[in-house]
Amino acid sequence: MKPIFRLAQPARLLAALLVSASLHSGLAQAQQDGAGDEAAKPIYPSQELTPQILHQMMLAEVAAARGQTVMAARSYLDLARRTRDGRIARRAAEMALFARDAEMSGEASRLWLELEPGSVQAQQLASGTLASGARIDELRTHLADALARQGDAIGPALMGLNRGLARIPDKALILRLVSELTEPYLAHPEAWFARANAAFVGGDNTAASDALDGALRLRPDWEQAVVLKAQFQEETAPGSGIRALQMYVDEHPEAREPRITLARLLVAAKQFAPARAQFEQILQRAPDDKDAIHAAGLLSMQLGDRVTAEAHFRHLLDLGFAEPDSIRTYLGQIAEEAKRYDEAIGWYKSVAPGSRFVAAQVRVAQVMVVSGRIPDARQHLQALARDAAPGESQQFVLAEAQILREAGRNEEAFNVLDEALRRDSDNVEILYESALMAERIGRPEVMEGRLRKLIVIKPDHAHAYNALGYSLADRNMRLDEAERLIRKGLEIAPNDAFILDSLGWALYRRGDLGGALVQLQRAFALRADPEIAAHLGEVLWMMGRRDEAARTWKDAAKAHPDSTVLADVIKKFKP
Repeated sequence: MKPIFRLAQPARLLAALLVSASLHSGLAQAQQDGAGDEAAKPIYPSQELTPQILHQMMLAEVAAARGQTVMAARSYLDLARRTRDGRIARRAAEMALFARDAEMSGEASRLWLELEPGSVQAQQLASGTLASGARIDELRTHLADALARQGDAIGPALMGLNRGLARIPDKALILRLVSELTEPYLAHPEAWFARANAAFVGGDNTAASDALDGALRLRPDWEQAVVLKAQFQEETAPGSGIRALQMYVDEHPEAREPRITLARLLVAAKQFAPARAQFEQILQRAPDDKDAIHAAGLLSMQLGDRVTAEAHFRHLLDLGFAEPDSIRTYLGQIAEEAKRYDEAIGWYKSVAPGSRFVAAQVRVAQVMVVSGRIPDARQHLQALARDAAPGESQQFVLAEAQILREAGRNEEAFNVLDEALRRDSDNVEILYESALMAERIGRPEVMEGRLRKLIVIKPDHAHAYNALGYSLADRNMRLDEAERLIRKGLEIAPNDAFILDSLGWALYRRGDLGGALVQLQRAFALRADPEIAAHLGEVLWMMGRRDEAARTWKDAAKAHPDSTVLADVIKKFKP
């Protein structure tokens, strides 16, 4: 069995925290930022809240509260027509949408767009209602009129144009609409930016690149366009976007977003040291930039620079970082790797109840084990299990059993799991682990009984079928049933390397060496596990392909020098 509890690795966190998902998400974010930074606030009419208006609004809200949403929407729409107030039109559109009245929703959203032409939400809703009715000409007219009324706010409106059309499923149609709607505004870089967005979404990468060039010709130092151009370059020709951004930040050392994007691209390219250097550049100008400190700390962990990582993470805690428990966990890892075990335990214990609590407390126990304090580790986990909710309690029980198993105390591990089952006899995880432990201590009948119970409770538990089938095959018993069980597990999890390995082993036991080889080779290609390598080598050996078998074992032993399974099979077949 593999270790149950692991803390997140820095490389995985870097991938999640630093790398943009795609160029499209970058375009959408830049578009949103551009619209939000400069958009003019709507100007509302000087509307007196008369008793009649107030009464009609209250009636509408009461109707909505009673589930009479059509009546509420109709009342608000009537009020919006009379007052010409965009706020009331917005409420009418929202209510009509909630009532699923397409006709009223379309009328209300078009009135809202007419009254607030700069509203991206109004554009989106109006576009959606018109597009759903295939009223594209009307949509084009409404959006063209809305853009024509923008005046000095045309830039933000153009930046929001694509979001307003996002509900149209035909991406080629969006590209045509954006091209037509932006034609009068090509003196504005935002028009070219909108075209780039639509072209990329429509799959025309050449047009997207050309449009970004058009934006940069009009506004050469526009950071959003520079960043997106570089992201596009990197996606189509790896390394080119990095070089372009490096040149830009060399010429514009104060440019924060291009430098952050450069760092993200470097992380994606696994160039961790240069990526950290970019974040350190940001910190020279803004020493308390929490995002940059966080990123630099993670990169320092990835590079094995514990001293720098620790300094960054302690600084983050002093600054009041929004997720302090993640930082305490990293500091615990750093202390643990430096063999400062008491300090590591202190950091892990300081993690508050929440998403990281269980893993941190299990880590406390594991550090105690490393420092020779198994009784203390068990006592820590038992105390937590007593007071925890059922889901968390299960994790502490499994952790205690794992500690005992890894110490070679299999009987005690089984007893811990068995005791937990007396309290919660249908617990799926504990049933599975106790079944595997029962086999380890030579009680296959207990293992079989618990796995069969588990299959009844959870018929889609692929590994329960696999464990039972493999156990039968490994003991050369009821091979027809063993193969049937394993194949059932494989139906549920078709590409699971360990189930494929079990099937190969069952076929080997049945004398089907060719079939066994196919399944074991598939399993080993998916996961170069030492046990799979042991089985694969044995089948090759029995087929007379002894050089291949020896090479398979040798390579696997080099990658997994502590594997007893490999050592045993090599000893068994040693010439």
